[in-house]
Amino acid sequence: MSAAWTLEAVKALRGKALVLDEAFLDVAPGEVLGVVGPNGAGKTSLLRAGLGLMPLETGRALLAGRPVGGLNPVERARLVGYLPQERRLAWNLPALDVAALGAPDLPPGEALAVARDRLERVGVPDLAGRGVLDMSGGERARVLLARLLTTRAPLLVADEPVAGLDPDAQLLTLDLLRAEAAAGAAVVVTLHDLGLAARSCDRVLVLDHGRVAAEGAPIEALSPEILAKVFKLDGALIETPAGLVVAARRTLSR
Repeated sequence: MSAAWTLEAVKALRGKALVLDEAFLDVAPGEVLGVVGPNGAGKTSLLRAGLGLMPLETGRALLAGRPVGGLNPVERARLVGYLPQERRLAWNLPALDVAALGAPDLPPGEALAVARDRLERVGVPDLAGRGVLDMSGGERARVLLARLLTTRAPLLVADEPVAGLDPDAQLLTLDLLRAEAAAGAAVVVTLHDLGLAARSCDRVLVLDHGRVAAEGAPIEALSPEILAKVFKLDGALIETPAGLVVAARRTLSR
């Protein structure tokens, strides 16, 4: 099956600093790819570079086999839905209207119907009429997740979608993204919680100082060697009735 999104040998700068160094990524329809790494490893930069939101020094990024730079905004919006890490909103619009912004291709009535369904899926149908600036951070995060799901795009990219959420909401968020993959979408999600990545992702890509340190099934990519080298943890993935978890402690040398 052809990849929905591919990055090949990507180098990118922020100012004069090299933030991506020969980084790569590929994700196919029907799978969830988790991107993990320490703070500053380049996770957000990888997403932004691959979506054409920051320039590449070298390498290339393809969406559905087409160079990202050759797509106009409408074409790009049809191929990918993007949930950035930043949750700031400028206007106090009702949640239903914010979620409906994910479907600019639909007539207004249809967009609102899809948005209402997505608010139901993320567990906040009662927030439909409330202004997003009058919500808690966790409530706003769910509304923005609903907006992402409203796009119905074949590629969904979510940057730290579970940050600041309680454990139940974290699991709900990742279960919903897994459901989108099961329905045929390709999903890429950045995560800090290695246990959640192991539980929820088909493959994991580990970034370290802008380079890919490991990539593969969670049990392979999050090996004891990678945990020690990249995350400075002494531990391993452990199988439990609830799935894989990371059992680890900090190493003394950091």
